[in-house]
Amino acid sequence: MKRTARHLQLLMLASVGALLLGCAGEDVIYKPAAQILPQHINRIAIRPVINKTQQFGLEDKLTLRIRDEFLRNGQYKIVPESESDGVVVVTITRYILVPIQYDSVMTPTAYKLHVLADLQFIDRETNTILWTEPNLEGVQTYTAPTLAGGMTEEQARELIWDVLARDIVTRTINGFGTVSGASKRGISSEPPPDQQQPALPSKPVNPNPY
Repeated sequence: MKRTARHLQLLMLASVGALLLGCAGEDVIYKPAAQILPQHINRIAIRPVINKTQQFGLEDKLTLRIRDEFLRNGQYKIVPESESDGVVVVTITRYILVPIQYDSVMTPTAYKLHVLADLQFIDRETNTILWTEPNLEGVQTYTAPTLAGGMTEEQARELIWDVLARDIVTRTINGFGTVSGASKRGISSEPPPDQQQPALPSKPVNPNPY
């Protein structure tokens, strides 16, 4: 019996060793657990978006778009904050509009619109912030409305609201890792003001016009 038990132990050790050797040559992938909302959260409120930029009126459009996207998803009931179990809090932190292309007379013909927003979720039962997702990013490059296929700045914003609303709902419902914000390094390379519309390059001045 002792010899049989010893033999079984050696076989088990050999099997474990073979398994470890087989995995040694493979890359180990780490996947953090998804931060899904707790089970007690069934009703969600959407707090009016906070706008920290100098661009007026962004918050109303984004708030409506986020609400529409949650209603379209239908997984959680959308209610007033006083009746909710959890609250979605969104802050627009940056709005950067930059001309990226000019014609022969230095009139802008293409623009890049870049909007950043921070996302938080508050658990009203414990009155704590469950998680934060900073620097959610919406970027739209577009040609001037005077050109074929062009659009206005307002139309470009509407496309960005669609992107941000989808990302906010996805992050809230599906948890960590489903969307990601822009890196701080990437943001620092952008112009620092909330809204940057640089002056057009001046034409060379002829020192002797006559």
